Order: sequence, then structure tokens, then C-alpha cells
Amino acid sequence: MKKIVLPLLATAFAVVSCTYEKDLYQGEPITPDDAGNAVSKEAIKENMEKVFGVSFDPNHDWCSTTRGEVTFMTDPSVKKVQILAYVQEIDQEGLDDDVTTNGMKVLNEATVNGQSSIKLDYDAPKDHLGLYAAFHTAHSCIVKKIDGNTVSSSAPAQSRMTRALSTGYTLPQGEFAIGEIVESFASQRGWIPGEMLYGLGDYTSQVMTSPDYSDEFKELFMGIVFSYFPNGRAYNNLPKVKESGYYNSKVYPITTGDEPIILTPMYKRDSATKYGNEIYNSDLYYYYFKESDLYAGMDTVAYLQGLPKYKAIPFNQCFGEEEDNVITKHGSYALLYFGEGQPEMGTVGSYEFPQGYKLGFMVRAKTDVEGGKKQGEVYGDGRLNNKINNYGNFKSSKLGTNGPRVAWLSLNNKMLMCWESGTDADFNDVIIDVEGGIEPFDSIPDLDPEVYTYCFEDTPLGDYDINDVVIKAWRVNETTVQYSVIACGAYDELCIRNINAGVINDTTEVHRLFGKQPNQFINTDGGAYCEPVTVTKTVPKTFSFLDPATQPYIYDRTTDITVKLAEKGEDPHGIMIPNDFEYPREKICVKDAYPQFNSWGQNSISSVLWYTAPKKERVYQKKQ
Repeated sequence: MKKIVLPLLATAFAVVSCTYEKDLYQGEPITPDDAGNAVSKEAIKENMEKVFGVSFDPNHDWCSTTRGEVTFMTDPSVKKVQILAYVQEIDQEGLDDDVTTNGMKVLNEATVNGQSSIKLDYDAPKDHLGLYAAFHTAHSCIVKKIDGNTVSSSAPAQSRMTRALSTGYTLPQGEFAIGEIVESFASQRGWIPGEMLYGLGDYTSQVMTSPDYSDEFKELFMGIVFSYFPNGRAYNNLPKVKESGYYNSKVYPITTGDEPIILTPMYKRDSATKYGNEIYNSDLYYYYFKESDLYAGMDTVAYLQGLPKYKAIPFNQCFGEEEDNVITKHGSYALLYFGEGQPEMGTVGSYEFPQGYKLGFMVRAKTDVEGGKKQGEVYGDGRLNNKINNYGNFKSSKLGTNGPRVAWLSLNNKMLMCWESGTDADFNDVIIDVEGGIEPFDSIPDLDPEVYTYCFEDTPLGDYDINDVVIKAWRVNETTVQYSVIACGAYDELCIRNINAGVINDTTEVHRLFGKQPNQFINTDGGAYCEPVTVTKTVPKTFSFLDPATQPYIYDRTTDITVKLAEKGEDPHGIMIPNDFEYPREKICVKDAYPQFNSWGQNSISSVLWYTAPKKERVYQKKQ
């Protein structure tokens, strides 16, 4: 990572200093310490080795980021293109071992205005897990892995009305009739007296096989889905579900009547045996109705509760008993249409589902752990969950009274039905691929940008908590970037140079951006949290965060020192770190907050993902 070298502007210095700035690394003797005494490069090196307890590689450039460009070849249906990077996320202590911590991040994007090709520059973590191109049309998004520096949309993305059924399916033959009628748990508890659930006597003959998902799609699935819906009890994804608009009354896909409706359970995560194999011991049910059956003044919830519920899938045929957090295709199932009204034993179903029905879904949990306290029916439509959301082990403050249990995502012309079967609201306990005869939702995941974090140490003989100034930056699109000043753990008066956008300019003192005085710590210790100061800046299309001419640096008014990003062989007074880096708390050296830092400092090809493995109690956490 290169240091900034800029011409000095005398007019600017007339405002901020009566002397010439001194670069931290240039000249002999070099910079003053807090008492105004000269500090040599040797003293800086000696202090660094004392603080870190090791000597660093003299050829280390402290750079964890690379740059490049990609050319997109587009067709007329494409409206927007994006470069995505599959990256290693922060590996937080305390999360379950099977929580997915990798994610897909946006590096750059552009609107396509009729061009047949468009070139995008990007910055990415050096050790990313793959680059992807996203082609957005009016109603879909197709994502492809990038091999080389050119990628093509190949063919127009399928429209909402021309989605083709996956090849390789053969519908089961014979007559399939109602052979099982059971009382619901809701009926047993007195919530919906007399409610009965309907199913076939045998489901082994219903299993259809087809080719497994490709390794590339599995990687894409893990990257996209769990970037948008992070999994684990630490996350609440309910706000994203509501923002999509596809929940409760709008969670129902509509049948097209032109081909079978096929469901493939493709993923589950329920910590398996730890919680009584909840998903393995559950079944998926469905129900259907026409919008015209609803009328003004009707008790919609009562009407939907009264509809027959048909078992579609016994999950113990779809997943291994201890299988968890993997994408696989054990089998697929086609929905049967049993006509109108309450069915009787022996009623025969048809795979020809008529057009214009709305489809609803329900999961019935049957695990007998804890004396059956985890048994119950949960609906995708949250309006039907009023009782269960507030019952026993299902009670959840995250979901509230009418919280939905289903979210829909669209990925490469697949409709993914994402279930929350428990209480943590991460919406990825079970994910089902729905193909064929339904009108798809335009629910395309809105991914976050890749964030880069600039961390500075302001004093020559520092403690290397690298939080004296913390700046986060990300690219919005090909001509826009944003900078956010996050923290200031310094006593000195500091200015941020080289951003010059909005309220941040070369002469604005950092503490005062937050309405504070110098010698007050901001977001580095246990004090009150201050909202970051964010600005937007217009940049050339060829902009890079690695360009020495555009990288931010700090000027210390108190000591007249300029601190820039470290060059090869220098100490890490200034470094730029990929990802939304969790910086150390006040007075905690980065090597104590990140145990792998010293290993990386001694050998730049070792422990390259050091920044993803913090000691949680040693990095700054916003008070909740």
C-alpha cells in the first residue's frame, strides 16, 4: 500500500499551522514526541518492536487489497451490472460452529444505458473467494462467476412469464389419494377446534430425482443468500423481510396452470441433534384459495385457518438426521390439487393445478423433545401465527404477534422460499427451491458494498491500537464513493486530508465533526456512542482506493505531523483493511485484539485473514 505524496499548499498551511508539515517517515531527525522532543526512525522502530514483541518483515507493504477491471458484454434486457466478491467475513467468537460467515459484497456497479459492453474498475480483498458478475433485468438477476476479465450475459434473462421447469423431472405415475387425516396441534390446544390436516398414506413414491446443483451454484447460493440473510441466533432478518413487501397478505404466489409446481428442499440449519432435530421431524404443508373467495368484511384469518392443509413434504425424506448447513438435493415433490372444499379419505389429487390459485405454506414441527413443547404449526403468513408466536418455546419477541415465517428470494431464475421455523428470525432454517407453475416474485437480494477501513496511529511512539482516526469507505457506483468517519481515539487536534467532500475538508478538526473537543475519545472506549459522519464524493470511473493520489491521511495540528498509509518496510502507523473491520478498543494493541496480526506482520503470506478473527472483548462494540 503506497503513501500519498502531494504538493504542499501554502494557503492551507496558513490556516492550520505556522510551520511546514513533517511526514512521519521522511527526514532526519524526524518527528517530535508529545513533549516536543525529536524522535528518530530508529526510536520508532525500537518502540514498535517493544509493543509488538517481534520484528516485522522489512519488505512488508501492509496491503490486503488488489485492483482490476472487468468488461461486461450485455444484451438489451440488462438494466444494471455489478461486480461482486465472495469474501471471508468476521469470524465472531461465540457463534455456533455451523454458522456461515462468508458473504457476497458489491465492489462496483453501473446502469446500462443501451451499451453492448461496459467496463468497471474494482478494488477487492486480495484473498477473496471468487468474483461474480450480476446482470439485472427489469424483473430478475442472473449471477455468473467471472473467469478472466470479460463476462457475458450470453442470453436474455428469462422473464417472469417464461420461466422453464428444470430438466430431469419425471412425475410419479398412478392415483394419489388422501390416506391420512390427523388433528392439528392447534386443535389439540383449543386454538382451532376440529382442525384436521390431510396427507397421502405414503410419500416414498412421490420423490422425484434430478441432477444435483452444480458446485458453482452452491457457492453462489451460500454467498448471496447468507449475505442477505445472515444465519445464527445473533441476527434478526425480519426487517429485511418486511422491506421486501413479500410477507403476510403478499406472501402467496399465484398458480399459472401451465406446468406442475415442484418443490425441492435444498438446505436446512437447525443445529440438528442439539435442538431435537426440529426440521428433520417436521413436515411441509400447503393450502390454496382464490382471491375472489375473499370479500369485504370477511374475517380473513378465520377463513384461511379453515382451509384444508395438505402435506407436501415429510422433511425426514429430504435431509439426513444429522445433516446441517449443506446444500443438497435428496429429492423433489410436485404439489397435488384436490379440488375445492374439505376432502374425504380417498380423495384423489392431480398434478394439474388450475390457474389463479394463491398458494400458502405451513410447517408442522413434530419433535417430541421437551415433552412435545416444541410441537406446533407455523405459517408463512404471519397473521395465522398469533397463537404460536406467543406459545411456550415458540414465543419470540423478534417475530412479535403476527410475525411472518417465510421470505422469498429470487436467484438465477430460481424462487427460494426461506423459512423461519423457530424464534431467532434469521429466515434460513429451511430453504426450498420452488419451480414451475407459479408467478415468481421480483425479490432480488440487495447486497451490501465491500467496506474498507482506514486505521491510523497518530503519535510516533504509539500504542498501536490503530484507532486514533478510523475511516470507513465504500464504492456506491462507478462514479460515487462514500467515506464515514467512525472513531477518534486521540488527544491531539487532527485533520483528515484528501477527502474534501461535504463537512469533511482538509482543515476540519476531527473531534469537532462530532461536536466534541480535542482530548475526548469518540467511539473507542465505553463513552456514549456518536453517530458516524458520512459524506458522498464524485470520482472518476477509474477511481481506486489503492490510488496514492486519493487515499485519505491525517494531519496532526498539535505536533505538525502527517501520517499516511505505510509503505514497504515501515511500521503500520496507517493501514487500509478490507471488510467492515472491527477496530481495537482504546489502549489495546492490534496484536492483542487480533492474535494473528503478528504472524501476518512477520510474513505477508501468512495469516492473511487475520482481520476476520478478533477477540470480541478487545474490539470496539457499539452499546446496544
